[in-house]
Amino acid sequence: MDYGRLRAAALQDGEDEEAVTVDTRALIDKVLARYSGEWTTLRELIQNAADAQATTVKIKWETLPSTQVPLPPMADRSEILKHTLTHHTLRRLVVQNNGQPFTKTDWRRLKRIAEGNPDETKIGAFGVGFYSVFADCEEPFISSGSEAMAFYWKGNALFTRKLQLTAAQRSPDTAFVLDYRNTTTTLPNLLSVSQFLATSLTFVALQNIEFWIDDNKILSLQKKASPSADVAIPRDMEMTTRERLMTVQSVDRSSAQIDALYMNAIAWKPQVAVAKSEGYGLGTSEMPSLRSFFSRLTVTSSKAAKAAREEKVLQAAISEDITTLSTSSIFIRVTTGAIVTSVDATFASELERATKKPPPKLTKLSVMTSSYDETKASESSQGSGVVPAATDVFASVLPSKKGGRVFIGFPTTQTTGGGMHISAPSLIPTVEREAIDLNARWVRTWNFEMLRAAGIMVRLSFAHEMAELQTKLQRAAQAAGTGITSKETAVCIPDALHILNAFNFSESTPSAYVSQTIEEAFWTAYKKPFVEIYSTQGVLPSSKVRLSSQELGKFVEGIAVVPPELETVSFVRKLIDFDLLSQITVADILDTLSGKPLTQAQLPHFIQWLAKKTLQGDLDSPSRDRLLDVAVAIINKVDDRSHGDIIALGSIRNFMVTQNIPSDLPLPPTTIPYEYTKLCSAQELRALSWEPLDLSHWVKFLIETRSNRPPNQDITKSPEFAVRVLSVISKSWENQSQLSKDTTVSQLRAHTVMPTKLGMRKPTDSFFPFVKLFDDLPTIECPLLKEKFLSAIGVRKTVDLETIFKRLLNPSLEKDGSGQAKWSHVELIKYLASVRNDIPGDDLIKLRQSQICPAEAGPAGKEASQSSPKLYKISELFEPNRLLRPLKLNIIQWPGGGLNRGSQEGKFLIDLGLRMHPSAPELVEMMSSSDPELRGNAMTYFVTYYQVNGYSAFNIAASSRAFLPLQGDSKKLVSPAACFTNEAAAILGFNILKKELHIDAQKFGVSRNPPILDCVHRLINDPPKSHQDAIPVFQYFSSRLNELTSIAAKSLGNAPIVPVTRRPQASSISSPGNSEDKSGAVVHLSPRLCYLGSPNIYGDIFDFVDFGQSANSFLSACGSNNEPTKLEIAQLAAGEPARLLSILKSPDKYLSLLRSLAADMPTIKRDKDLWRKMKTAPFLLGFNEITNSSKGKATGQEEDEEAVRTYHLAAPSDIVILDDFISYRLFKDFLKCAPEEDILESFYHALGSPTLSTTVQEDLKIGPHSEKQDSAVWLRKHVIERSKLFLHEYAKYARDNIKHDAKWLEKNITVLAVRSLALRRSLRGSGQFHAEKRSAASSQTKVAGWVLYAASESSRPDMYQVGQAVCHVILNRPSQQAYATFEPFLNLDLLNLKARGYNVDRILRAKAAEARIAEEERRKALDAEQARIKEREQEFIRQSQPSTSTVAVSPRAKNMTPPPRMPGGFHSLDDDDIPPSPPQPLQSRRGRGLLSNLSRRFGFDYDDEADEKLKDFVDPTEDSGHPLPVKPSPSGPKRNDGQEWKVTNPAIVQENLLNATRSARAYDSSSLYSPPTTQEVKEQATYCDDTTSQNVTYLADASNGMRVFVSNTPHLQTGSFLSSNHAMINSFASLLQDVCHVYLIPKHVVHIFYDEGGSSIAFNRKGSIFCNLRFYMQLHGASRGTPDGKAAAAVWWWVVVAHELAHNIIQLHNADHSFYTESFVQSTFSRMMFQALEYAKPGSPGMADQPGPSGLQAPLIPERRTNTLPAPPDAPPPYQER
Repeated sequence: MDYGRLRAAALQDGEDEEAVTVDTRALIDKVLARYSGEWTTLRELIQNAADAQATTVKIKWETLPSTQVPLPPMADRSEILKHTLTHHTLRRLVVQNNGQPFTKTDWRRLKRIAEGNPDETKIGAFGVGFYSVFADCEEPFISSGSEAMAFYWKGNALFTRKLQLTAAQRSPDTAFVLDYRNTTTTLPNLLSVSQFLATSLTFVALQNIEFWIDDNKILSLQKKASPSADVAIPRDMEMTTRERLMTVQSVDRSSAQIDALYMNAIAWKPQVAVAKSEGYGLGTSEMPSLRSFFSRLTVTSSKAAKAAREEKVLQAAISEDITTLSTSSIFIRVTTGAIVTSVDATFASELERATKKPPPKLTKLSVMTSSYDETKASESSQGSGVVPAATDVFASVLPSKKGGRVFIGFPTTQTTGGGMHISAPSLIPTVEREAIDLNARWVRTWNFEMLRAAGIMVRLSFAHEMAELQTKLQRAAQAAGTGITSKETAVCIPDALHILNAFNFSESTPSAYVSQTIEEAFWTAYKKPFVEIYSTQGVLPSSKVRLSSQELGKFVEGIAVVPPELETVSFVRKLIDFDLLSQITVADILDTLSGKPLTQAQLPHFIQWLAKKTLQGDLDSPSRDRLLDVAVAIINKVDDRSHGDIIALGSIRNFMVTQNIPSDLPLPPTTIPYEYTKLCSAQELRALSWEPLDLSHWVKFLIETRSNRPPNQDITKSPEFAVRVLSVISKSWENQSQLSKDTTVSQLRAHTVMPTKLGMRKPTDSFFPFVKLFDDLPTIECPLLKEKFLSAIGVRKTVDLETIFKRLLNPSLEKDGSGQAKWSHVELIKYLASVRNDIPGDDLIKLRQSQICPAEAGPAGKEASQSSPKLYKISELFEPNRLLRPLKLNIIQWPGGGLNRGSQEGKFLIDLGLRMHPSAPELVEMMSSSDPELRGNAMTYFVTYYQVNGYSAFNIAASSRAFLPLQGDSKKLVSPAACFTNEAAAILGFNILKKELHIDAQKFGVSRNPPILDCVHRLINDPPKSHQDAIPVFQYFSSRLNELTSIAAKSLGNAPIVPVTRRPQASSISSPGNSEDKSGAVVHLSPRLCYLGSPNIYGDIFDFVDFGQSANSFLSACGSNNEPTKLEIAQLAAGEPARLLSILKSPDKYLSLLRSLAADMPTIKRDKDLWRKMKTAPFLLGFNEITNSSKGKATGQEEDEEAVRTYHLAAPSDIVILDDFISYRLFKDFLKCAPEEDILESFYHALGSPTLSTTVQEDLKIGPHSEKQDSAVWLRKHVIERSKLFLHEYAKYARDNIKHDAKWLEKNITVLAVRSLALRRSLRGSGQFHAEKRSAASSQTKVAGWVLYAASESSRPDMYQVGQAVCHVILNRPSQQAYATFEPFLNLDLLNLKARGYNVDRILRAKAAEARIAEEERRKALDAEQARIKEREQEFIRQSQPSTSTVAVSPRAKNMTPPPRMPGGFHSLDDDDIPPSPPQPLQSRRGRGLLSNLSRRFGFDYDDEADEKLKDFVDPTEDSGHPLPVKPSPSGPKRNDGQEWKVTNPAIVQENLLNATRSARAYDSSSLYSPPTTQEVKEQATYCDDTTSQNVTYLADASNGMRVFVSNTPHLQTGSFLSSNHAMINSFASLLQDVCHVYLIPKHVVHIFYDEGGSSIAFNRKGSIFCNLRFYMQLHGASRGTPDGKAAAAVWWWVVVAHELAHNIIQLHNADHSFYTESFVQSTFSRMMFQALEYAKPGSPGMADQPGPSGLQAPLIPERRTNTLPAPPDAPPPYQER
């Protein structure tokens, strides 16, 4: 829709223009509603004085004496003031200022609302501030200069009069005189007023403010300011805001002092509370709060008593003289910046439109703070004690803990979030000036930029505060003469805390965006990310200050850190969060360490910190190395003059785990002493890439540097020094690693470090003191060294073998006197065994490799008597044992021929390798030797000691040596894998172990059976030749079935291993048994192609074998079955059907085979290839009938008896399934049919055989419809009736075949009578057809569904054919039996059917009973409805009785209102003499729509008389050429002035509807129709007559703004009418508003009117709809409080409004009007039902109070707003009378 064009049309062609009027009083009331803050009037008047450049403001309240409490006699000034404060009331407020007098522009602007001050430097913008005086004053008076102005009211309009003052009347001051509206207003809270005035003086350009009560000066405030000083702006500071709209051009700073002189009366509280009707203002001391409420519940009684006592003492001190004057001062500093603005023209114009003034080019912005010293001075000026604390007038001047406030001339409710006040006169407030406007688009941008400028100013103020703190600190340091030390910085910490807390931002209220914006600008004001912060070296940028660390402070000095007292401050925490303040870095420590060495006390702490950080991963390796390289420590410094020793930590590589080396012993220079690392763990020190000092390194250091030290510290020369060093090593020996031990041993063994009795020797050349084998041995002289240590470094406990061999075994050197060798191998073994534990390892190895012992060489029985000349290694000899001698082994020669294994010598020999028995491989070699005796001895020994000697662990089966004899050929030897113990395996050609060895076969590694795969391969390669040969072979395999794997079984199943004798094909059927036919040939088949057992019916088709139960089990495992599977049979049938049929020799047997296949059809379907083959293979049997033609034509029965069925093989697609017997009889000579069995038919159908009904095409030729359809109607009724009986009986036998029941048939069958009917049947693909005439047939059409056609050629159709047609509709598979069963039900009457045994009576009786029950329920419902109608009628009569609570009108005689034709015309019960109108002819009801009944129900059924009456609805001046007189309808009721008009009883309407319902009947009902008896409803013709609109006048507005009109009746008292019926009016208005929402129309288009008489329920006057309140009151007033009653009323008036809306389209009552009415009802039906459901919910609001259902659009026309204020929920809303 083009709304622009519509607007242009309205401006050009619309009605006459009208000015918009303003209700001045209502407008001011609404303005005051926005100006609801405290002291609003004083704020506006003080601001007015500041704008007038005044310096002094005087505020004076004049009071009225009390009329009840007289002034006490002989009262002093204090008592008089007490009496005034307690009992007087306010009379007048006078506010004077010495500013510039009003100009003509000021006087003009004062009279205009919303015309603000156009001066952009002034705060006023909206032009409504002055009107705050009307909050308490009705008619203010202003005097200024030579003129004065008085305001006064005329009704709701405000007027002024201005007076020119004479010279005597003039005053230099401007005065505002405000007389209070009432005389009951009490005096304000003096302390609250005083605090407000003190706060107001902060930023306002005033110097003095005085506060008077009558002639008592309560308070005097004086402000003094120092000259301002310019503040330097840093170069790297960004002075322009983010949006580039504002720039801080210059900044100055000044200090101010505000002095207060006040009476103690401001804190005085009267002891006796006097009831007061109204109070003025609400001070902070009187402000109720939740805290005070809960404090009364939580504070203990002792605390409450203490507070009460303190308050009592305070009031007693003040009450002595409340006129006593006290003084107080406050010191503040203000930083003011000049802000230059830069906005484009668009922005300026939009801002001017919003504020009525252009944006200023230059403005100011101030930040008020108070330093620590100024705060303390302000507190000290107040004094101490309870009285000064109670009279603190400056309590709200300094920012509180909740933060400062934003001042726009005066403080607003908006806080800054920080400890400073911000004054920004150019900030744009909301209308009430209590908050900043952050909503309007252009204003929001301006205000945010202003707040960013404030953030820049706050940052400058903060920088200046910190600079002053630095100056203060430097002065203190200069005075001390020591520079800035911790002492001086501690003194200034309170100042720093004060500054940081003041400039810390928290969330502001009510808008958090204010503090966020200011703080963002504060932190981003500098181009570089830093901020000034107080540190241990004074005020420095945060980039040069670090957070303190207690751990680093132990060794780092000279870094500026934040004092610990400041670290918990929120400001500092934010610096940390913003990464502006960090911990001490590695670079900081590097700088410190490079400039100053560590002391001996700092060194351990540095090492501890560095090691711990490195271990934790906080320091990387490069950083660690840089710190170690630069770190230098001075130790052993005695005094300042001594230099001490230097430790460069970069050269350290080792540390000492414990103090194991005495401090006086030399240490490597790369090792740090233990005393400096004792605070660290070894793991931490390793993180420094230091390793523990290994003793091997220390020893190496001592040996390599021995020449650089004196001789007494040479380990190879000084026995004393060597003993000390070796003692240290000996003590720590057990704790050293093996590598360290080895290194130490190698170093010590190479040098003469061992003191002996023969001097310093190498350890390997030294002996323990107890070695005394020879006297000249060098034994050690170190008694305190550990034996393990000495043994490790090589000190000997035994004489070495070389010496022994040299001295003891050499015959030339060691012989006794007889010339014999002094020692033999036996004595040598005994000696060595005695010193076994002391023999070095190398010597033991040498002993094992030396040939030192001979073998036995004596004769048999005396083998030990002689020794062999050859010496052997001990590992080559066996122990002397008689069991080993038969094996011809080398046995050690030992005296006596035996050796005790448990003796010392025996254990030693065994340790050296003496063997106890031969190994298994050695025995295998012996058993495979050519010596039979040795083979037998070895085999006997192997078997005997198989377990004892552990030969079982040897895998002898894998041996390839041939040593086992075979059964039947003992001379032949084979390996264990080449023979077996199971003699049955010999049939496959395998070797069998000698029988005597079978018991020990497992020990020799011989298996019972050969591997199964070998057996399988031999069987496949060499299958048995005959049946007899196969039996033992298959029996052997059956014994090993559990070993047969699936792969092997599959290989055997497919291999030709089964010998089968095939008989000649000439024999027909083989005899049972497995006897071989000599004439037959033997073939080998795979097991899968053979079947086990005796031949059955398939014996001639498949190969059956029987090798015995055991052998058969093997074949079964290989895949042989007992009989062919269905898949195999199906495969054979599909492949060779003719052969299979010839073998079976009988169609019956073949059909039996097909039945078995049909039973396993799901299994066969899984083989998709087979199933596909079966669908095309000609393997199915189909029959055709052959009749005996020799007898000629005979009857049908005779033909059936003589017909012969012949079966033929055919493909499934060539065979049909019989499902239409008639078609079969016609075309049976051309058909091959499937056997008539369900299982075979399903099988054939699955394979693709079609049904006969689909093969035969039926074409029904239907003649033209008969003119008379009476026979069709009867036939339909007859078919439906008899179908119930037929289906009841048929369901007993074939329930599953029923497709539809009788109820479905009744709903979906149509019967038509046609003149002729013919049916043509054609057999597809054969060219055969048959045509015949039919008397009945059925067909399904797209439009009418199933149709039963009946030929009218005969008087009655053939019921058999009727049954056929119906069976095709209601049965799945109709049959001849069904046709024959249905025919008697159609032909016979009920008596004949009953005579034949059908339970007709029971069926019909049940149906009749159901009908009677339904009729009885209907009659009960009608009776109940009739009873309810009677109750409504009585209730309506009772409510219609005259009552004093009805509409307050003058008493009149009772009228009978023409009964309303409320939607749907009815007659009154009182008009019995008027006969009911006859029924309207059918022709007159043309044009009615779907909802015609609904229209008649609600009164939209009109007659011609009503149409004539509707002509009066048209305006005679507009719709016709001449005025027409308004006449009542001839059929309408006539007004009786002596009686009150009454609405027709709704019970009459209901009874008429009920009578119409009862008279309804079926179209073909046999009962006689009698029209319903109705009573007249007189409203039905005139209920929307708009003549009433010519005699109504506007009365008031309902609570929702809907207008209310009344008829111009002289005696109607409107006031009493409204007071008596306001609840009913509001209820009706709310209901109509819900109806408006249903139609999506504005509520102001619907109106309410009331008349005392008349029949108009509603009318439409030029598009305005009027609804009669009187009908609502009488019809729905009593039930409006219930959900059902409200829903019923809403539906009633919903239809009424639909009727009236239709008049917007059609003015007359005709068919077109009825159509549009019903269309309105149709289109809004769903929304109305939704609304009705909402009414049904308890407590649910109407649609007007909540959004409607989804999808409904809101009305486009805005609703008319009213000025009505909401009333309490208990009382009805007020009316605005006109």
